[in-house]
Amino acid sequence: MKKIYLDYNASTPLAPEVVDAMKPLLNDYYGNPSALHWAGKPVKAVLHKAREQVAGLINCSPGEIIFTSGGSEANNLALKGFYFKNVYKGNHIITSKVEHPAIINPCKFLEKIGARVTYVGVDQYGRVLPEEIEKAVSKDTILINIMHSNNETGTLQPIKEIGQIAKKHGIAFHTDASQSVGKVPVDVNELKVDMLTIAGHKLYAPKGIGALYIREGVELEPLIHGAGHENGLRAGTENTLLAVGLGKACESAVIQLATNKQKDLTDYFWTELRAEFGDQVVLNGHPEERLPNTLNVSFVRRIGQDLLNAIPQLAASTGSACHAGSIELSPVLKEMNVPEEVGMGAIRFSLGRYTTKHEINTVVKVFKETF
Repeated sequence: MKKIYLDYNASTPLAPEVVDAMKPLLNDYYGNPSALHWAGKPVKAVLHKAREQVAGLINCSPGEIIFTSGGSEANNLALKGFYFKNVYKGNHIITSKVEHPAIINPCKFLEKIGARVTYVGVDQYGRVLPEEIEKAVSKDTILINIMHSNNETGTLQPIKEIGQIAKKHGIAFHTDASQSVGKVPVDVNELKVDMLTIAGHKLYAPKGIGALYIREGVELEPLIHGAGHENGLRAGTENTLLAVGLGKACESAVIQLATNKQKDLTDYFWTELRAEFGDQVVLNGHPEERLPNTLNVSFVRRIGQDLLNAIPQLAASTGSACHAGSIELSPVLKEMNVPEEVGMGAIRFSLGRYTTKHEINTVVKVFKETF
């Protein structure tokens, strides 16, 4: 069996066109984009183009895009930056119990310094109920944060409905769309979000680059103080090389979304697993409102990591990338009330641009032999 990669939610390879876009910056474009001379101006131009490409993917203005070192920094800037700047209005934040650690841990930090955070639960599919968000709103609520899609199950959250609630109450709304951008259409205006996180290495761009969309008029306190880079919100000379990579990846994603066939392949994968294993395999997450590339399944009364250990040529995950390798029941599955004998056998298969039907057939065959 050749090596097969089904862990695209953890990280994606660099797309060839992204590599090609970055190559010129390895030798040229070495000037500081803030410099006004001949070496700086072209760098500023390619940086602006990258910002336009990112903005084009989510339908916002280039000036509303702030480049960061990745999704975690963008999430921290959204949560901490908003809280520090707006705490005089109130100290209450609403989020969910199934957020990524890059959201949960900043919230825990803010609680230590005076924030009051409400963590709402989810239903059996891992979806937040909008009415639970509305119930949690109080007079001192300043921020709502709900992820766009879950990194483990792929379940899509009702962001538009929650955005309407936030707007009705005059509350800022941030969504971590690290797993969604490039896989499903994301329009910040349709979703009614004020801030949105993008992670480059989830959509065929390099690691170490991300972006935070900040709607015009939303005020944040910088986490990194210094000169006035990135609209004064992130000091430090911009990483033009990686920003160009992210920009090209976002431009490519627009094309990929129009021809995306990953859902068909993911559905085929699930059909084949059901045909082979019947009731011994269970789907975790929403059957329809789910990322088109993500299939989180449980092999009942088995341990997912043991199954993966028996197939070293296969790259997949037993949970999110941040706690892969653990044989404990995933916290996300716990919140969904998945029984332990089911949840222990969970494996997340996440398909990508280069996944083939032959690879899927091979994985099903090998699992059958291993089982």
